[in-house]
Amino acid sequence: MRSDSVAGFRQKKFAMKSVQSLALLLFSITFSLTAAATPQIQTWQTENGAKVLFVPAKEIPMLDVRIVFDAGSARDNGLSGLAMLTNGLLSEGAAGKTSQQIAEAFESVGAQIEYSAARDMALVGVRSLTEPRYLSVAIESLKQVLTQPDFPLDAYQRELNHMKVSVKARQQSPSALASEAFNKAVFGEHPYALPSSGTKESLERMMLDEVRAFYKKYYVASNATVVLVGNVERKQAEEIVEQLVSALPTGEKPAPLPEVKQLDEAKKIVIDYPSAQTHIFVGQPGTKRGDKDYFTLYVANHPFGGSGFTSRLVNVIREEHGLAYSVYSYFSPMRELGAFAMGMQTKTGQTEKALKLLNEQLRKYVAEGPEEDELAASLSNITGGFPLNIDSNGKLLEYIAMIGFYDLPIDYLDHFIDNVKAVDVDMINDALKRRIHPDKMVTVVVGKQQQNEK
Repeated sequence: MRSDSVAGFRQKKFAMKSVQSLALLLFSITFSLTAAATPQIQTWQTENGAKVLFVPAKEIPMLDVRIVFDAGSARDNGLSGLAMLTNGLLSEGAAGKTSQQIAEAFESVGAQIEYSAARDMALVGVRSLTEPRYLSVAIESLKQVLTQPDFPLDAYQRELNHMKVSVKARQQSPSALASEAFNKAVFGEHPYALPSSGTKESLERMMLDEVRAFYKKYYVASNATVVLVGNVERKQAEEIVEQLVSALPTGEKPAPLPEVKQLDEAKKIVIDYPSAQTHIFVGQPGTKRGDKDYFTLYVANHPFGGSGFTSRLVNVIREEHGLAYSVYSYFSPMRELGAFAMGMQTKTGQTEKALKLLNEQLRKYVAEGPEEDELAASLSNITGGFPLNIDSNGKLLEYIAMIGFYDLPIDYLDHFIDNVKAVDVDMINDALKRRIHPDKMVTVVVGKQQQNEK
């Protein structure tokens, strides 16, 4: 499963050191939740409007805290890269401290800070041991980063230059070119169409005042979801949340995002690029978090192109025809419709043959759906592997943050396996015919163009 919490993120973490750091690393590796039951999520709301989700985990003396804001690149308002730049500057100077001093504060107690921004969300958080002398420093340092960023001019210029260099590097990557062209064609005028990390034009227009204004508007309590997973009691969790968000203004939730429009017709974008391999993306708007068809489409994708080397696409395109080493498909659900995409790389001379076979397989799958044995194997694989998806504090934190941010049912994890098992062939056939349109796909081809295939 791909989620917005992982896909397109820019993260920085300061390495742990000392004996405390080694202990934290060992705990992270060895800890696992029992698979017998899903965790019970406790919820409440702060006085200034922040949503809180808390899961006690007593097995190890560690706490993960993450504050998630509806402040991803979908809120850039045409100035692509603004959300990512704002988020990246939080720890570059806060409460009068330099970035070096902030880093040393976290390192001194073996804590890890994280921050990142993608299309829907932006986040900041910390992982720390729960012994008071360590945890107090980690939480206070996180509070300063979250509530007192200085946005120093030198750090702003440095980070902006890094982003400009990254944009130039993307222009030399056929994979990045294909991905950007695909998103632009699939999402059209929607904010999802623009790259989270900015464009040459948008970064040239960026101003520090816009960064400060973005922070002031979106990093507010009413727009925050706070998630805690670890070895603290409820009372201590409440005190930590109060310490972190009480200084944030209440603010307001941002307006809902516009709907992603379905495609009216097929589109093909061909970009000539001097590479031995041609990069191909084919897709359309797919599904979103909380979609009534989410579980059906998630299960449907697994045997088609989402199960790695056992998928139908791999079996036909790689094993039978030798046209690609890797071929896959996925749904990327977001707050609004994310993409359904199929992707692969193939030799330049085989591009049209590979693309034709890819589209044929999609048409066949939409028309006929999976075989009973394909579905049975997929259901077994998904349900059997689910406990591993929540077997550590870090993995569980990802799921709980997703549940809170997207307003999913609080018992989402309790019913995940049942919802997967409930999917049958008829449900898949119905959903595929309603939601997937082979005649209205975006096709992006990036590679050296040849007039005739070999």
